[in-house]
Amino acid sequence: MELVRHTILLTLAGSRSYGLATPGSDIDVKGVAIPPRRRLLGLEAAFEQADSEADIAGFLGDLTAAEQAIAAATKLDGSVYGLRKFMRLATQANPNILDVLYCRDAEVRRCDAAGEALRANRDLFLSARARQTYSGYARAQLGRIQRHRAWLLTPPSSPPTREAHGLPQVPLVPRQHREAAEAAIRKQQDRWELDLGRLGEADRLHVRAELERVLSGLAGALDSDAARWLAAARTVGLRDDLIETLKAERSYQTACRQWAAYQSWRAHRNRDRARLEAAHGYDTKHAAHLVRLLRMGAEILETGRVHVWRGPGGADDAEELQAIRAGAWDYERLLTTAEEAERRLTQIVQSGASVVPDHPQVDAIDALCVRLLEAQLR
Repeated sequence: MELVRHTILLTLAGSRSYGLATPGSDIDVKGVAIPPRRRLLGLEAAFEQADSEADIAGFLGDLTAAEQAIAAATKLDGSVYGLRKFMRLATQANPNILDVLYCRDAEVRRCDAAGEALRANRDLFLSARARQTYSGYARAQLGRIQRHRAWLLTPPSSPPTREAHGLPQVPLVPRQHREAAEAAIRKQQDRWELDLGRLGEADRLHVRAELERVLSGLAGALDSDAARWLAAARTVGLRDDLIETLKAERSYQTACRQWAAYQSWRAHRNRDRARLEAAHGYDTKHAAHLVRLLRMGAEILETGRVHVWRGPGGADDAEELQAIRAGAWDYERLLTTAEEAERRLTQIVQSGASVVPDHPQVDAIDALCVRLLEAQLR
């Protein structure tokens, strides 16, 4: 498949689409492709996504001369999605995908009639699911900030050992028995994953809160993930001694993954970001994106608009976000702001103040998908 020829929409992505680029910012792109007939109807695997350096390098000619120079000095990053996958992600209010639909025309680098139709119908995808996705992406940023800050303040000195987790060198429970027990726990957890897709966002929030309350009662004062696991282990009838062994094994495996992540972070962290982290005690670039995501989520719910561009003429908070990235906020202010912004997102939905529908307009989106694919087949 000739990716460039079949790409219907390509935009700048990341900091350049937000108006937050610095002189050292890379060039990132995101796009949508409608594959040829044989990749739609034939035996060959359906095209879903391309993001290799070789695939994305083909779009160098779509960039401005200045962008080409930057990309040549570094590399051109990005992803191009098949139309079906792109539209599925958009119905889920995926922030990275909505960016492609709602970025300014100034950031569009390739767009044919099908791409224009996709952007013209972008409001079909908006829904109150933005509360969950934008806050979820923001929490992921906060998790990275907290993990990196812990590594900065108290860096691990050695890899984890089984002894430190109360485990003998030779496991007490055979591996196949542990795997069977873990499988039973996962199966029970899956049963608790209710299909809430038909509920409105406010009802979904209420049901999930009630479920977490019940599971916490079964497991005691633990965080949500740990409470779910322990409640599931007790529900399937595992013995207390086996549960304790499984908990220790899980703790050890988690520590091993964290040690590997720490080593990778040390080896591959960006020098400029490392200096900012050292100066301010946390990853300020992640902080700026966290604040942006939470603000965008609230804007979508309250106004029905997606302000990708944060500069003048858009949300007009680029200067403040750049200051956050430069370390203007201390760590405590960031945490307080994030907590308040998350509460606000939930309050907007629960109070009925959201102006977007609970669900995307799936029937109209499906019809649009069929129409675009039929046009390709013709």
